[in-house]
Amino acid sequence: MKVIEITDDQEKMKLTRYILEALPEWFGIPEAREEYIQDSAGKSFFCAYKEDEPAGFLYLKQTGKDTVELAVMGVLKEYHRNGIGKALFENAKKIACEEGYSFIQVKTVQMGKYEDYDKTNMFYISLGFKEFEVFPTLWDEWNPCQIYVMAL
Repeated sequence: MKVIEITDDQEKMKLTRYILEALPEWFGIPEAREEYIQDSAGKSFFCAYKEDEPAGFLYLKQTGKDTVELAVMGVLKEYHRNGIGKALFENAKKIACEEGYSFIQVKTVQMGKYEDYDKTNMFYISLGFKEFEVFPTLWDEWNPCQIYVMAL
């Protein structure tokens, strides 16, 4: 497995579409998925390849002078629990540090709402993220937004 930083915006959108469309459990709302795809342009973007095939990606988005957000991450289900998400994150974290950010944050659905998202929460906690705050209605009442943070 190798992780590569992607700089071409068209390639970023193509990879984002390919991975997110394969993950309807997490990215099943077409409008939200399209927003993630379009938003990938211009961001720090990393793609993991397994045998020259894309297996996962993530991109970062600046949310404040000192803070960057892990805006979206997707790893194809057949590659879950193989270290791809962690490798993607470690590459992104290194770049965030080099770019001078002090904090990284990530948003997901609060623990205890859906099994698939509970696994996502556990993944972020395993990386070292700490619970910051829950916004019960940021997205909607069925999907309370959990924000995790990490000092860099």
